[in-house]
Amino acid sequence: MTRLFGRFLAAAFVVLAFALPAAAQTKQEAENMLYLDTAYGRVVIKLRPDLAPKHVARIKELTRTGFYNGVPFHRVIAGFMAQSGDPTGTGTGGSGQKLAAEFSSTPFTRGVVGMARASSPDSADSQFFIMFDSTPSLNGQYTVVGQVVSGMEFVDKIKKGSGASGTVSNPDKIVKMQVAADAK
Repeated sequence: MTRLFGRFLAAAFVVLAFALPAAAQTKQEAENMLYLDTAYGRVVIKLRPDLAPKHVARIKELTRTGFYNGVPFHRVIAGFMAQSGDPTGTGTGGSGQKLAAEFSSTPFTRGVVGMARASSPDSADSQFFIMFDSTPSLNGQYTVVGQVVSGMEFVDKIKKGSGASGTVSNPDKIVKMQVAADAK
């Protein structure tokens, strides 16, 4: 009986030795994961603090205040991208805090999340876009902050805009956005 109990304890320690680091890793991953809920379903975005630490920190800060909840996808161009993050819905609004560019060599391919900006490289604020397809002309010109890891089919359903500007009338909105570590 003692031998059986000893084997049980040894097995329990082995399980705990592997489970505790995995739980810590899961918490770390959740801290750099966003849940972006649309009317169509949940989009999960893996943030990339390794590429853009200041931009990622700012997005998480704004997300935690509820800044993005109810914000429209004001500019959506089929085959290119869906843009949100402007609470005014005009494409000219933001949080009021400009961020210095954090460009990288990561290409803008389907599902990549980048920061929108004006003509100045250091003008990104709260607006971001999700790529529908690859657009090499953006590479090295805009800050990459993340990658959609699930729910891209819901991004594909976002109402598209009209004309070259992609302005959307009666746009779809972000229902709720939250950092996965905070999700209930």
